This record gives sequence, structure tokens and C-alpha cells, in this order.
Amino acid sequence: MKKIVFAVGLLLGALAASAETVVKLRGAGAEKIPVSVDVQGSAAFASSLKKNLDLSGCFQIVPNGAIKVTGTVGASVTAEGRGKALTLPSRAADDKAARMEARKLADKMCEAYANQKGCAQDKIALVMKKGGDVSELCTCYPDGYDLKQLTAKGKNIVGPRWRTADKLFYTGIFNAGPQVFEIDAESGLNTLKWSFRGLSTGAAVSPDGGRVAIILSVHGNPELYVIDIASGTWTRLTTTKFANEGQPCWSPDGREIAYVSDETRRPMLYKIDLATRQKTRLTSAGSQNVDPDWGEDGRIVYVSKRPGGNFIAVLDPKVGESSVALVGEAGDWEHPSWARDSRHVVASSRKLLYVVDTFPKEKGGAQPKAVFKNPGNWITPSWSRR
Repeated sequence: MKKIVFAVGLLLGALAASAETVVKLRGAGAEKIPVSVDVQGSAAFASSLKKNLDLSGCFQIVPNGAIKVTGTVGASVTAEGRGKALTLPSRAADDKAARMEARKLADKMCEAYANQKGCAQDKIALVMKKGGDVSELCTCYPDGYDLKQLTAKGKNIVGPRWRTADKLFYTGIFNAGPQVFEIDAESGLNTLKWSFRGLSTGAAVSPDGGRVAIILSVHGNPELYVIDIASGTWTRLTTTKFANEGQPCWSPDGREIAYVSDETRRPMLYKIDLATRQKTRLTSAGSQNVDPDWGEDGRIVYVSKRPGGNFIAVLDPKVGESSVALVGEAGDWEHPSWARDSRHVVASSRKLLYVVDTFPKEKGGAQPKAVFKNPGNWITPSWSRR
């Protein structure tokens, strides 16, 4: 029973409020590309474009930039400067469509002018905690606009993970206990995907989309399993009789899974090779290390509890713990999730979500920026990279 309680504790810890923190990065700031925006026909387009360019960390909005964005929403918009011109045909008929066009242009500008992947069009899944045992699944964009509530179940929901660009797995804690559901973020179609005896949580999709890593207590102890989505066949990967596993995530090549285990009586990060079943401990510093997410460039972001509070930390598992870099100062950070640019993460802190730049300030890193300041308690974000 103690093991089950701990594993559910890992799950329900996501439902606790976290503290609003501003990460202070030290050092001289790097030069950003100056951009001016003078677009007619839609204030929504201009607002979204400016925010997304700012969030990228590559641009600075100024009155007369080296790159000038001009044009009319509903006709065409052009970004021109530094020997390049990007023209976006515009057909937007309302504010929502205008914002989507602005995100598309922001991503193109990141790639063309800054050689950085754009992530403005990638949705963020998040949970709105209403109090008590009630929370609902939502999505929005990193600029904070177009928030959409997907569920209305009136129960605890945690741990959303993207299966595709439009579909999500999440854990719902209903009468039968923690179960894994799949929901279509566009249509709202919601189905029960996996329900086992005991705990079922943490479903994370493999890079090839064919498997999920998941935590099950079907055999009495919360352990790491892999399920083949098409056949439903499941394989047990860990056997730790006196410990509990949680929060799995996949390596970019799909050959390894990182996860949390408390086999030393302190939650730490481990990884396991799927072919050899060889397990490797990744962290030892700090009183606990949780909430891992394995990014496309091979680094793992996680939360490390150390003197003063929680740090967002970044680790290269090929190098080991000597590679750990702490992002800013201690606070109350939880659940960092990588963007596809391998630079930014979205993370929760005291009821709000922030886009956090993991670059140090001397390399152009910016202060964390709130996704939005809507009333509520916003937790467990997951940034789509599908």
C-alpha cells in the first residue's frame, strides 16, 4: 500500500499549486535582431506576431528595425530585411485566423533569420485546477491566446502528453482510479484507452508513434511498462520490489526511456535501454529530481530540488551529471516541457505557466514570460513537438 500511495503521490503532486517565480539569468545580454511591425487590418495579428517574436528570444521589437514587417491582413504580409523577404498570403477573416497566420510568419522568421526552429504554432496542453478534486484539460498556444477547454468531467485530470499534433493522452482519476484516456483536441472526442487493476498513469508516446511508456501497478508495485498501441501487447521493463517508478519519457531515437524512481528512498532520474534492459542512474545531486522531459537535441530537462527550492535543470545523459546546468535561481518550478526549438520550455510556477529560456543571458537568454495571466491554477503543461 505504501508503494501505491507514493506513486499516486507523484501523480497527484502535479495538482499542487506552485509559486510564481522569475528566473534571473546573469551575464551580459546578446544582441537580438531588431524588428518593426507595421501591419494593417488586424490588431490581433500584430499582437500575436510581436509576442511570438519576443518569446523566440531571437528578436527585439523596435520602431524602425533592420527587418520590417508590413502589409495588410486579408491580403498579404511581408517581412523584409537582411537580404531576405518572406511574403505570407493572408486570408484571415477573424481574429483567431489572424493569430494563426501571425504564428506561421513568426515561425518562418525564426527559421529564416535566426536559424532556429519555430514553435509558435505548437499547442500547449495544460490542466486548469478548479479546487478540491476538480480539474479540466485545456489547450492554448505559447502566445497565450485561443485557450480551449477540452473536458468537463468535474474530476482530477493530470499528465497530458501529445500523441499526435491533434490527439492527447492524459490520466483521469475517476471512480475506478487512475486511468489513461485519449482525446481529440479538435473534435473533443474522448475515449478510455487503458484501464488496469491498480494504477495506470504517465502514458508517453514513443517518437515513432507506435508505443507508449506507462506506469502500471497491475502486479502490485508501480513499475515501468511499454504498450504496443496497435496490438495492445504490454511488456514490463522494471522490477524494483521496494521502489516506485513514475513519469517516463522517451529518448529521441526511441531506444531508451528516462523515468523517476525512489529506489534510494529519494526520487531520482534513471534511464533504461529497451534492447538490453540495462538501467543507469542519471542523477544523485539534490534531495529529489522529478518531471523529466527528453528533448529532440538529446538533453533532458527536469526539476531538481536543492537548497532554496526547485531549479529547472538540464542534463546531457551521454555525458552524465557533470553536464547538469541549472536555469536561473531556485523557485517553485514544476513540469518543464521542451519546445521543438530545444531552447525553451514551458513550466508551471505558482498557478501560472511560463515560457522559460534555457539559454544563459550571455547567449541571448531572456527572462521567463507568463503565457497568460488568466485567473485560475494552471499546471502540468506539455508542449507539442508532433
